[in-house]
Amino acid sequence: MTKQSKSNCPVTKGEVDLGAYSKVDGVWKELGLAAPARRALVNNKILKLADLKRFTIDQVADFHGMGPNALSVLKKAKAPFKK
Repeated sequence: MTKQSKSNCPVTKGEVDLGAYSKVDGVWKELGLAAPARRALVNNKILKLADLKRFTIDQVADFHGMGPNALSVLKKAKAPFKK
C-alpha cells in the first residue's frame, strides 16, 4: 500500500470557487493558457494583456501556477511586460 501525499493546494483541497474564475479569465482562456496560469493571473488582478505592464516577466514567472508554456504563450501574444 502506497502512502498518498497530501496537497496543500487550495484548488485540490476544494477550497477555491473555480466558477468565479470563469467569469473573468476569458482573455487568458482565448490565448490558450492552462487553468493554473489563468488563476495565477486573476489572483494578481491581471485581467487583460495591458495589466501585465505593471510586472516584469520574472515577477510573473514567480506566480504559483505559471510555467514555461504559459510564459511562452504570453510572449507570443506580445505581453507588455515591465522592463
